[in-house]
Amino acid sequence: MRWLIWVLDVLLVVNGAVMVAAPAWWYGIIPGVEDIGPLNLHFVRDIGAAYAVAGAGLLWFALRPPARPGAQAGAAFLALHAAVHLWDAAAGREHVHQLLVDTPTVLLPAALALWIAWPPRHRGATSMKEKSDDQMVPKKMARQVRAHVEL
Repeated sequence: MRWLIWVLDVLLVVNGAVMVAAPAWWYGIIPGVEDIGPLNLHFVRDIGAAYAVAGAGLLWFALRPPARPGAQAGAAFLALHAAVHLWDAAAGREHVHQLLVDTPTVLLPAALALWIAWPPRHRGATSMKEKSDDQMVPKKMARQVRAHVEL
């Protein structure tokens, strides 16, 4: 499963970089984007920057498990972005079939990022004990994080 984390992280960073560097090309090749509205170069670049940062936060966590807040911030953007797509379909502003197009590019990455950034709670977790002024992590949680990242 670790390979899936790396693939998602790299794809997010590359997608963001392409959106920033070549927004018109990106707009033309991504399925369903043209159906949403006319090309707005500034907007595509803005969202591309957010994708690049989200991917970088997840990638940072893959390289360094204590960087979980970076992964959580990236996952939060992806989840909120997916929620906007779901809400637009539910409110009738987009066709429901658009969700099928959005599933591999918007909904699935958000779900995977949330799964990566927020591991399941385990019974019997110890309470946090202060290790130093800037690090408060229980030993059991640190082992769980390492195990989760080394999937």
